[in-house]
Amino acid sequence: MVVHDARLLSEALSELLRVIQFRDRDRVCCYDVSVSQCYALRGIVRAEGLTVNDLAAYLYVDKSTASRIANSLVDKDYVVREAHPDDARAVRLLPTPRGRAILATIAADEERDYTALLADFDPGTRAELYRLIGRLKSCFVSGVEAAAGTCCVVK
Repeated sequence: MVVHDARLLSEALSELLRVIQFRDRDRVCCYDVSVSQCYALRGIVRAEGLTVNDLAAYLYVDKSTASRIANSLVDKDYVVREAHPDDARAVRLLPTPRGRAILATIAADEERDYTALLADFDPGTRAELYRLIGRLKSCFVSGVEAAAGTCCVVK
């Protein structure tokens, strides 16, 4: 029975993620950023600055991929590089006002869309939805190692 449930969960999550990825790809290109750039910018803004290694871990990608994403954000003036205050050998990626503004626009549009999506759910169902999604996220995060900018499934 658990194997059957696992298969159903896998199929449902795969389909949901596929739809969200395509929706996100179509949406963010309207803002002059890729999905990866959007996720990176969101992480940099939330953390008030990240190193490239931290960004790689946050995105679950290798350091060279994170560096390419960071370079593209710097080229668009959404992020700047600054000397790290605690490590003279490192640089920090910090959001620019332009980067914060584009992310705020994307977030406002997402909020509008999710508000409409949740309108038919009662408050109790919404609360349970957030709880279950949070629990699923924690389970998935505990199964992924992102040390040193690499990601491997932990068995």
